[in-house]
Amino acid sequence: MGSIQWEYIFNAELAAKSFPYVMQGIWNTLLISFVSMFAGLMIGFFIALGRMSKFALFRWPARVYISFMRGVPILVILFILYFGLPYIGIQFTALSAAIIGFCINSAAYIAEIIRSALSSVDRGQWDAAKSIGFSYRQTMRHIIVPQSVRIALPPLTNVMLDLIKASSLAAMITVPELFQQAKIVGGREFDYMTMYILVAMIYWGICSAVALLQDYLENRTDVYIKK
Repeated sequence: MGSIQWEYIFNAELAAKSFPYVMQGIWNTLLISFVSMFAGLMIGFFIALGRMSKFALFRWPARVYISFMRGVPILVILFILYFGLPYIGIQFTALSAAIIGFCINSAAYIAEIIRSALSSVDRGQWDAAKSIGFSYRQTMRHIIVPQSVRIALPPLTNVMLDLIKASSLAAMITVPELFQQAKIVGGREFDYMTMYILVAMIYWGICSAVALLQDYLENRTDVYIKK
């Protein structure tokens, strides 16, 4: 261990000096992650309902969408959106392409999580709601969705964490997010190792904060289990 040249692994002085510049990319990282998660939740909810529909017209398109998005690497989707679509006259900024790509990709995973959570609520809950005259919308809003939220929360948090980490792939289409900023400094200073370790610690901090938020939300939603 004494023979290891630690200055070639992590240069604390360079990390401290470069930290403000690298952190300039955190806003794009958070924007991509949270906007994609929110939009993915909205889209995923309706895809889940389509997946559970009795009508093949809704069920099969939802199945195909989920299968395609889960079977294609997100990097391929980003390249199609940013580098491919301009050939047919459709052009997005790098940031817009990243948000759209992560949104439509995460929606497929979120749809399956929501479908599983909704299906896990006991069928008797539907029957009880029907017996007191609740409509389908009222049943979903007041009975089924509140109970399924607690069930879906841990896997949805995993999707959020994956989005935060995967947002680093946006650097491949030139989005100036955390990883891209770290790469720029690493290339300029000829010290990629220090910058990779620094950016890893930043991602760890962000993900730890999201995990704490998950714990808080789980405690708040435990009321639906304890009652």
